[in-house]
Amino acid sequence: MSFSTERNARTYEIGPGNRYPLGATFDGEGVNFAIWCWAATRVELLLFECADSPHPFQIITLDDVTNRTFFCWHVYVAGLTPDICYGWRTDGPGNTPRTGHRFDREKILLDPVARAVTDLLWNRERAIQPGDNCDASMRAILVEEDMYDWEGDKPLERPVEETIIYEMHVRGFTRHPNSGVINPGTFAGVIEKIPYLKDLGITDVELMPTMAFDEQCVPEGTAALGLKNYWGYCTHSFFAPHPGYSVTPHLGTQIREFRDMVKALHRAGIGVIMDVAFNHTAEGGGEGPTINFKGFGNSGFYHLYPHDRRLYRDFTGCGNTVNCNHPVISRFIIDCLEYWVREMHIDGFRFDLASVFARDMDGIPKRFAPTPWLIELSQTLANTKIIAEAWDAAGLYQVGGYPGYRWAEWNGMYRDIIRRFVRGEKGIIGEVATRLMGSSDLYGREKRLPSNSINFITCHDGFTVHDLVSYNEKHNHSNGDDNQDGSNDNLSWNCGVEGETNDERITSLRQRQTRNFMAILLLSQGIPMLLYGDEVLRTQKGNNNAYCQDNEISWFDWSLTSRNRDMLRFVREMIAFRKRHPCLMHQRFLKGTREPGSTYPDVTWHGVKLYEPAWEDPDAQVLAFTLGAVRVDEEDLHIVLNMSEESLSIPLPDPAGRLWYCAIDTAKPSPDDIAEPGKQVGQPHGYCRVSPRSVVVFERR
Repeated sequence: MSFSTERNARTYEIGPGNRYPLGATFDGEGVNFAIWCWAATRVELLLFECADSPHPFQIITLDDVTNRTFFCWHVYVAGLTPDICYGWRTDGPGNTPRTGHRFDREKILLDPVARAVTDLLWNRERAIQPGDNCDASMRAILVEEDMYDWEGDKPLERPVEETIIYEMHVRGFTRHPNSGVINPGTFAGVIEKIPYLKDLGITDVELMPTMAFDEQCVPEGTAALGLKNYWGYCTHSFFAPHPGYSVTPHLGTQIREFRDMVKALHRAGIGVIMDVAFNHTAEGGGEGPTINFKGFGNSGFYHLYPHDRRLYRDFTGCGNTVNCNHPVISRFIIDCLEYWVREMHIDGFRFDLASVFARDMDGIPKRFAPTPWLIELSQTLANTKIIAEAWDAAGLYQVGGYPGYRWAEWNGMYRDIIRRFVRGEKGIIGEVATRLMGSSDLYGREKRLPSNSINFITCHDGFTVHDLVSYNEKHNHSNGDDNQDGSNDNLSWNCGVEGETNDERITSLRQRQTRNFMAILLLSQGIPMLLYGDEVLRTQKGNNNAYCQDNEISWFDWSLTSRNRDMLRFVREMIAFRKRHPCLMHQRFLKGTREPGSTYPDVTWHGVKLYEPAWEDPDAQVLAFTLGAVRVDEEDLHIVLNMSEESLSIPLPDPAGRLWYCAIDTAKPSPDDIAEPGKQVGQPHGYCRVSPRSVVVFERR
C-alpha cells in the first residue's frame, strides 16, 4: 500500500527559527523545528511526503551560526503544513574513549520529542549496520495537536486509597479473534471493552507501555522464530503513542485515538495509569541501532564508563541505561510526564526499573537524586499517581526506601510473602500480618502511608494466577532462549501435578487457591493491583516471561469469561466487597486502637484461639483478625486465613448483641463462595468451621 502524493513536490523557504519549543511546532503559517544536539558540527532536516516515502522531497542543511543557539539547532520552514513526515541527520566528533559520541552522518534520526511517529518502513538491522538507512527508517509525523475536543474531560484525581488497579496490555486485551471488537489490538478496541471493565469494578487501568517502542527489539534467536517485542519495554519516542495500537498510524491519528480511549475510560469513571520505561531505550548497547538519542547526545543521554566512553553501563539488563539525572535529560523526563498529564489527561505513571532514577550521573545511588524529587514536587503532577518499580537489574533494591514521600511502590515483599503463605509455608504469619496491614515496617516511617504500598500477587512479569497454582517450573522454551530467560524463583505450587490436568481433586484445589489469592489481595490495606485475565484464569501455559509472545499465549481469551464465569463472579464480588468496606482502605496505619463509636479496635489479632495470634509458633499456618468499622453504615469484619491442611473450628468474637454473617468462604462452590448481604448465613453458635486452605470472612450486623 502506498500513501505518497506529489503535494509537496516543491522547495520551501527557510528562516532562522527559534530554539523553543523543542520539536516541530505549526503556527498556521509554517513550522518551527528545534532539537538539542550539543556536540554536532553539521545538522540536516529531511522532509518526507508520507510515511512510506523512501526519500525526502527536501533536505535542509542548518547553518552553524544562523540556526544554532547554545546546544539547540533550529529552523523555520515557511508555508509547511501538518501531515508531512520528517527526520534529522547529524555529524560531529568521532567516537573515542574520551568523547563518548556516536555520530553517524548517514543515519536518519527521530525527533526525541515527536508527538507521532511511523515505523512503516522500519528495519532495525539497517539501523545497526553502517550506511544510509533513509528508505528503512522511522520518521516523525508532523501533526496539529490542538484540534481536539476533550468535552470537559480532565484527570479523575480519585483518592489514592480507593484505587484498585488492573494491569493490562492494550494489544493483548482485545487481539484474540474471539474478542468481538471492530479494531482488535488497538486503543479503539479498549473502548469497546469498557463495559467489561466497569462491570468488573476496577478503578484504574495500568497500561503496559503505550509510548512508541521498537517491536523488532528482541534477541536474534527470538527474532529467528518470527517473534517480536510484545510487552513494549523498548521505548524510542517518549512523547508519542505507539503507532501499532492505532487504526491508521500512517496518518498520525494515534494521538486522537489515544485521547479518545482516555476520554471514554474517564466517562466510565476509570483512571488511566501509564507504564513508562525511562530507564533504557530501544537503542541498546554498542552493537544496537542508532534511532535518535545516540545521534543527538549519546555522551549525555546514557551512562557511559568513565575510563572508556565507548562502552555503556548497563543497570537495566537491556544494553544501556538512561542518565536520568543529567540536567538536560532530567528536564526532558519532567517535560514528557507533564505533557502526558496536561495534553493527554493521564492519571498516573508506573515507572519501570525506577531505581535507575535514584542513580546520580556517576551511577551511584543517592537519597536526593534530582529526578525522583522533581517528579514528586512538580505542580503539574501534584495529583498524579506516581508508582515506582523500586529496583533495577544491577542489584539496587529500594522497596520501602525509594527517594521521596509520595511515591508508591510495587511491593515485591508483599507478593513474595503471600505466595509463600498460600502455598503452605509455616511460621511466617508475623510478616503476613505486617503485609496485610500495609507494610508499616516499610512505609510507616517518615510519614508515608499504607497507600504507598502497591500490593500484587501477579503482574505481567511472571506467572498468571492460574499458572501460579499449576506450575512449579517455568516453561519458556517458545521464547527462543532454551528456557534460560525468566525467573527461576516463582514461589509457586502446582498442587501436585505440573501443568494442565483433568484430576478434579487437583483442579478444585487450584480454584480454591486462586480464590485465596484474590481474597487476600482485596482484603489487604494498601492499593491492590490485579493482572488482566486473572479474574478468568488466563493461562500462559507456564511461560513466565512472555515478553515476545504476541499470540494466544499472551492474549486475553474472551471465551474464558463464560468458561470460568464462577471465578469472574468471585473477583467482581470481592472488588465490590472491598468498595463497601472503608475499613479495608485506611488512610493511616492501624494501631489496635478504638475509634469513637466503634465496637472493636481498628484491628485485633487472633489465631486458632481468640486474642492469641501464634506469632512465635514455627508451625503456625492460621491467622485471624477483626477489623472495626470506620463508618456508621459499615459492618465490622472478622477474617480467618487457614492455610493448613486441617479443618478447624474457630471461635468468633462476641458480636455484642448482633450476629456474625458469613460473607466469604473460598472453600465453597459458587455462588456460596461469596454471598451478597441479603443472602449471607448467620453464625448463632459463636464459632465457625474453616476448611483447609481457605479464607473465611464474616460481617457483623
